[in-house]
Amino acid sequence: MKIIHSLRVTTFIFLATVFFVSPSFAAEIKVITSGAFAEALKDLVPEYEKQSSNKVIISYGSSMGSAPDSIPSRLSRDEKFDVLILAAPALERFIQSGAVQSGSRVDLVASVIGAAVRAGSPRPDISTVPALKQALLNAKSVAYSASASGTYLSTELFPKLGIAEQMSKTAKKIYSERVGTVIARGDAELGFQQVSELIPIPGVDFIGEIPPEVQQTVLFSAGITSNVNSQIASRDLIAYLASPKAAPTIQKAGLKPLLPALPW
Repeated sequence: MKIIHSLRVTTFIFLATVFFVSPSFAAEIKVITSGAFAEALKDLVPEYEKQSSNKVIISYGSSMGSAPDSIPSRLSRDEKFDVLILAAPALERFIQSGAVQSGSRVDLVASVIGAAVRAGSPRPDISTVPALKQALLNAKSVAYSASASGTYLSTELFPKLGIAEQMSKTAKKIYSERVGTVIARGDAELGFQQVSELIPIPGVDFIGEIPPEVQQTVLFSAGITSNVNSQIASRDLIAYLASPKAAPTIQKAGLKPLLPALPW
């Protein structure tokens, strides 16, 4: 009987160890991010995984639009994710629809729009509003994104500059790839996108941010989906992305870390 009792105690201790401390019960966190935060996230995830037993699976898509790989399109096909990272206005729409949990939004970074040309090409002056306008008019072809920055350019900035008609002939919205990639191929002369989406692309020269008077600063935010697999793990990841530890990598990617207080 003592042997049986001893075996039972040993078995209980073993099972308790497995269930409560074994890393085999780490969560898999599925994250989808829009392009502005993509490079930062790609560099941050390995650092997060060094300090956590959780595993992060990254997918990519634009914040808005109807392209097959956009975040709205992928969610409409019932693809499952735990955390969304995208432009704050787009995230708010998912919160309103119930796809993302109310109260889970965390503003991670601020992002601004910049411009680039093919590496080695002449760099137009875009430092003032008149110079930017002239650069747009002089360019034989202009590329802009199908996401937040491109929507602002085509619906607000071009009309504000009085060049919407001209841009309708020379400017093109880019779906499902980075504007920088299009510029590097030589398929467009001048390209505009979030700075963090332009600077990592090989084969382009970043020429600067658009002037402050016409700049649009967009917050990119994280939210937890309503069908999340692990609430605790998802909060843990977001807390890391919003922490001072992540700030240097975020700054290197061309973004401004916000270091927000967490809502939970």
